[in-house]
Amino acid sequence: MAEKRQEFSLDAVRTDGWFERIGEGIGSFQALCEIVGERFFAFSIIVGARITALTVDRRSPDQTLVDFVVGVGDGDTDLEPQRLTLADFRRRLVGALLVEEERDPAVPSRETDTEAIQLYIGVRYLLLAPLYGYSLRKLILTKGRQQLVVSHDGSDEDYELEAFRTRIRSLVRDELDRIAAGSRSAIDLSKVAEAEAAALRQEWPKVVSLLGAWPAPLAIFLRTPEGQMLAPDARGLIARGLGLLGSACVHLGEVDQAEEVFRIGIQYAQEGVAAADLFRRLGEALLISERAGEAIAPLRRSLAFGGSPAEVMPLLGRALLNRGKYVAAYGCFRDALEAGVGERELAEELQRIEVALGPALTAWKATRVTG
Repeated sequence: MAEKRQEFSLDAVRTDGWFERIGEGIGSFQALCEIVGERFFAFSIIVGARITALTVDRRSPDQTLVDFVVGVGDGDTDLEPQRLTLADFRRRLVGALLVEEERDPAVPSRETDTEAIQLYIGVRYLLLAPLYGYSLRKLILTKGRQQLVVSHDGSDEDYELEAFRTRIRSLVRDELDRIAAGSRSAIDLSKVAEAEAAALRQEWPKVVSLLGAWPAPLAIFLRTPEGQMLAPDARGLIARGLGLLGSACVHLGEVDQAEEVFRIGIQYAQEGVAAADLFRRLGEALLISERAGEAIAPLRRSLAFGGSPAEVMPLLGRALLNRGKYVAAYGCFRDALEAGVGERELAEELQRIEVALGPALTAWKATRVTG
């Protein structure tokens, strides 16, 4: 006798994109995600904890105060407000999600019984799965076995239903561990030297792994009194680290991310050689992403802050050349040659200028020789 098999499509209960859709109707959505953490804000919605106010502590983000209520009011009864630090609030959310539910749901009998399917899988798991890139496809029931077919990173994966729930709970638990570790070691200035060594070896993923957590907390720290009063040496070291991180992003093809990193670094550098280096790196990133017109200004700023003509002039010349400013580009390349850049490095660009300017350039060169 063939084993009885029931197969249910999960199209009707799948919740892909639910969090983003909710965000479209919340004016403060982005701010809440940045302060509380995107996934933790999603967790709060899942467990029914409605945030009513935040008292942000920029110096110690974990000590930010979160006011919230739990449950749904009936219109006549006010829900009791609660207040926790952000660190405790996150722990409370994770704890609530990890508590085992009392489960004895009825086995669904038909595909149209969406409520029974939701309860059988678990509503919280239907909501948590998309946060980690899982799209639920099918539920297959055979005697003694409940199988879930999901799509993850473009490929289908099979799980026993309870094994999938365990997997999701593990990811939720890891979320708390990850953010706790990040808050302890996000800004470790001693990593700059290690990142410089990795950059010399062109180990760009290593640079990102060392410094990739810097931009967000540094952007916040810069707005605090302590950030504004930071010593020049510390500012310079932070700027150098962000310069290395931005260049690593460029080499890995993440030019938009690199641009944001460079701009944060420039705010720390303020002026001098550190600023010159960051403006040069920013200009180079814009040039690589075929935004030559936008590259001109930061490259000129690099020169103004004392950037090396041998490093900056070839880049500025290429930016001007790509914008059709042949005379200005030629002037930059001449300055680069005088600064010690080899003519072979600029041969292709100089040839393009010769073709574009033609006899006028030839005649000008002749006057220089005879003069």
